[in-house]
Amino acid sequence: MLPEAARDLLEDMMMAGTREYKSDFARRYYGQGVAKGRADEAAEIILTVLSARDIAVPEHARTRITECTDLEQLEEWARRAATASAVADLFD
Repeated sequence: MLPEAARDLLEDMMMAGTREYKSDFARRYYGQGVAKGRADEAAEIILTVLSARDIAVPEHARTRITECTDLEQLEEWARRAATASAVADLFD
């Protein structure tokens, strides 16, 4: 329904992935979504490392790891997961 030039411009913008949110509201919630995604990814890495090392992860520990949103804490747990002999070693 748009003129061809406008349609081409919009398609180019969408393909470039350069959208910048203008409102404080949008930037804040977009940033929270990005942070949540990074925390979820870090938690998955921790659980993957523990699984690869055949370390059992009880449900309470899995919940603690997956509900954590502090990236620094998750990074510390990831470092500890590399050498832990039990899941409790992550939290000590």
